[in-house]
Amino acid sequence: MVFVEMGRRKKRSVFNVDGVMDFFNNVMMEKPYLPLLIPLVLMLWALEKWIFSLSNWVPLVLAVWVTVQHRNYQHRMAVEDLNKKWKRFALSSSAETPLEHCEWLNKLLIEIWSNYINPKLSLRFQSIVEKRLKRNKSRLIEKLELLEFSLGSSPPWLGLQGTRWSTFGDQQVMHLGFDWDTTDISIMLLAKVAKPFFGTAKIVINSLRIKGDLLLMPILDGKAILYSFVSTPEVRISIAFGSGGSQSLPATELPGVSSWLVKLLTDTLAKTMVEPRRQCFSLSAVDLRKKAVGGIVYVTVISGKKLSRSSLKGSPSRRQPSSGVDGLREHSDDKDLQTFVEVELGELTRRTNVRPGSSPRWDSTFNMILHDNTGIVRFHLFEHTPGRMMYDYLASCEIKMRYNTDDSTTFWAIGPDSSVIARHSEFCGKAVEMVLPFEGVNVGELAVKLVIKEWQFSDGSLSFNNLRVSSQSSLNGSSNFLSRTGRRIIVKVVEGKDLITKDKSGKCNPYVKLQYGKVLQKTKTAHSSNPKWEQSFEFDEIGDGEYLKIKCYTEEVFGDDSIGSAHISLEGLVEGSPRDVWIPLEKVNSGELRIQIEAVRIDDYEGSRGSSYSGNGWIELVLIEAKDLVAADLRGTSDPYVRVQYGNLKRRTKVMYKTLNPKWHQTLEFPDNGSSLELHVKDHNAVLPTSSIGDCVVEYQGLPPNQMADKWIPLQGVKRGEIHVQVTRKVPELEKKPSVNPDTSLTKAHQISSQMKQMMIKLQSLIDNGNLEGISTPLSELEALQDIQDEYMVQLETEQMLLLNKIKELGQEMLNSSPSLSRNSFGS
Repeated sequence: MVFVEMGRRKKRSVFNVDGVMDFFNNVMMEKPYLPLLIPLVLMLWALEKWIFSLSNWVPLVLAVWVTVQHRNYQHRMAVEDLNKKWKRFALSSSAETPLEHCEWLNKLLIEIWSNYINPKLSLRFQSIVEKRLKRNKSRLIEKLELLEFSLGSSPPWLGLQGTRWSTFGDQQVMHLGFDWDTTDISIMLLAKVAKPFFGTAKIVINSLRIKGDLLLMPILDGKAILYSFVSTPEVRISIAFGSGGSQSLPATELPGVSSWLVKLLTDTLAKTMVEPRRQCFSLSAVDLRKKAVGGIVYVTVISGKKLSRSSLKGSPSRRQPSSGVDGLREHSDDKDLQTFVEVELGELTRRTNVRPGSSPRWDSTFNMILHDNTGIVRFHLFEHTPGRMMYDYLASCEIKMRYNTDDSTTFWAIGPDSSVIARHSEFCGKAVEMVLPFEGVNVGELAVKLVIKEWQFSDGSLSFNNLRVSSQSSLNGSSNFLSRTGRRIIVKVVEGKDLITKDKSGKCNPYVKLQYGKVLQKTKTAHSSNPKWEQSFEFDEIGDGEYLKIKCYTEEVFGDDSIGSAHISLEGLVEGSPRDVWIPLEKVNSGELRIQIEAVRIDDYEGSRGSSYSGNGWIELVLIEAKDLVAADLRGTSDPYVRVQYGNLKRRTKVMYKTLNPKWHQTLEFPDNGSSLELHVKDHNAVLPTSSIGDCVVEYQGLPPNQMADKWIPLQGVKRGEIHVQVTRKVPELEKKPSVNPDTSLTKAHQISSQMKQMMIKLQSLIDNGNLEGISTPLSELEALQDIQDEYMVQLETEQMLLLNKIKELGQEMLNSSPSLSRNSFGS
């Protein structure tokens, strides 16, 4: 304790010495004659002490003088401190500050532009510009490709006329000019020109001028900055034209391209960052170096407030003052107001239920998908009038959201009188509630809640519920050939819910089509608005940001109708981590599909399941029989046959007349490319259209190679009926398929041709004799001959494919076994 007390005294003494030294330094600066006065006082004091005693006046005067000087010093320090505080308060509370020059800012921008800012901005804007150009092509351009993108070495000039701060409500706003006039920008486009022109041309943007006044608004205690133009900026673009290849146009100007680019850039700026539309720049303290490629957000429309039919339908500036009677009438009319809200995110839209009154409560939650690290959720208010097919649009508002590099999310919107509403969610799963005014009107509010369920990243990791699940690698896919990534995508269509019904009877017969690259797959047809498919499909991974496209249809008598679509980013899939998601359907008001997606390594997958399918094999399908089919004819029987669809290939069996238990015993073969194998049982009619008596899908993808599966499959879409099939995945590496003898093949081809000619002659004679009843039999025989011919062509195509693959294998073996030949081939 003694040592501690001594230490404290020592610290206090040091502090006092420092204070005394500061005081004397200040006195020396203020009193330059003090060095002369102190020796004089000391000399008088020594004279008085040792030579003759005058009085004690010298120490007293010295003490008084030191006290006065110290008091003056403290007073000056207090005044300076108050002045600093007052300046800060005046700066933060004053409506506007004087103009301040910022040449230092432009000097700094010039120094760091070329090596730091330009590469980052060029990379960021490249994908944005490419998407917008492809989405808003000129009529003269059929296809557009971005070849080069660089913002050049000349940065924009900021605040040439000075900068100033102003106060807008509780929001601090910085005003500064923006002038970007550059001639070394390099943006090169390759355009395929539409008719009446032909060929390609290069469009080079070599100069750009954007001039306007910028507003910067710090929000969320400095965690982000909103920026926008006060008004639509001045835009000028200079372009040049060059050759684009062997079929290129001459280097002359294409009419309207320059004005189209200027209009596109001007409209984009006006719609996205001209007041009150604002963009956001995050100032995160932590950078996790994660690239968000998509996410899932739950949007809840809670309630509305102060909704008025007359105020929302008309512009406030055009309405005339109303009398008291009119006001009472309007108030009573608002009680009868029936409204709903349409929520829009990209191409995805959902609607709440209709609720009455001027303060309706909906409490509707929607599952919505983001396909980027940013998104805009728009809310459109409509009036529903009973008995009318059309809805009256009333007003809109919107919320923007952005993923931040510290794994948080920023939400911002336009507040009352164009102010700012901003919220911050530190992690996924945290709810953010906002009360939004409707834009363009002075009445009406909408209460909403948003919850980011998860963010998906390019490296395959996910961020949800304040947890980050890391992973190892990323993915993407095509088909029919060995994939470039060495991985396969397994997509399982599990079920659907709340699908729309377009049939007046309320029936829904949905099926799903999947497209990945150029490969198309299709599920079986279900018969419910909440169907269950449980079907799996396989695709070889493509990469390059390819989306899995999903289209949902309902089967109708006079053509199938679309009941929604969606697309899923497969970027970031991880082996061993299946993704199970509910995907909301776009371009409709309801409907979701449950999709399970998994990425597997091809070698591991084929080893564990006996290889899913090999591009060198074929599918052998034996259609044996069927039983308990429904009767399609009035006599209580059917004339059944089976139409088989495998991808784009279609085959059919012979017709078995007047039976509900047909026996076909027919074998069909298809090249194994992973397509869906569908069986459609039909009732044959000579004159009327054929009618369906059931369908099914044969699952073969998981079969071991060269092992036959014997199945009785129940038919879908009918009350009863089963079909007996045998299916085998033939793999040539394990089982050599006997080749077709050339002599035998020629004989068989001639036989089929001659039989078809005889049938045609027989048909012609029956038609000439007017015997229409006897036409059905030769027609069926002709169809059967056509099917035999199609089967034979498939067999020949399979043989050709196997032969070509064998030639490639032998050639590769020769190259591998002969090093000198291999070196010569590479050297040439």
